[in-house]
Amino acid sequence: MAAPQDVHVRICNQEIVKFDLEVKALIQDIRDCSGPLSALTELNTKVKEKFQQLRYRIQELEQSAKEQDKESEKQLLLQEVENHKKQMLRKTTKESLAQTSSAITESLMGISRMMSQQVQQSEEAMQTLVTSSRTILDANEEFKSMSGTIQLGRKLITKYNRRELTDKLLIFLALALFLATVLYIVKKRLFPFL
Repeated sequence: MAAPQDVHVRICNQEIVKFDLEVKALIQDIRDCSGPLSALTELNTKVKEKFQQLRYRIQELEQSAKEQDKESEKQLLLQEVENHKKQMLRKTTKESLAQTSSAITESLMGISRMMSQQVQQSEEAMQTLVTSSRTILDANEEFKSMSGTIQLGRKLITKYNRRELTDKLLIFLALALFLATVLYIVKKRLFPFL
């Protein structure tokens, strides 16, 4: 029958292997993650939790190793603890890479949002230019039609001015003829002998 310490050591080793595999799976999920930033952050949080559990189990194993009665078993377990610590250190580097990757992804998404806003502003500016161009073309067409109306008005005014001069001349001639007729009649009536 195994001693309680041996059972505890075996359980710690099994849990360390289990957490190690879970951390590896989560790191692979982070590498494969192409989803939104929230999914990447959630995976990153899970990795941190598993690392905490892994550290705790390694500390438990180390404590159990120090409590071993036989020096050979103690050294063997301490060597195993050191191996687990080294592996965890390499995984911590992967965790920091995952955090860096998460930060880079967040920055890229921010840049993508900014570029999207710039494109939208450019589209709005283009739409404003199109509207302004249309307004200018409409104003130009209106100006052309007004220009034609103004030229027609100028011709009519010139024609009316000539007509007015002609009318004044005709009125003057008609008045002169009337006066000449009146004078002739008066002369014939008053001075019939002349």
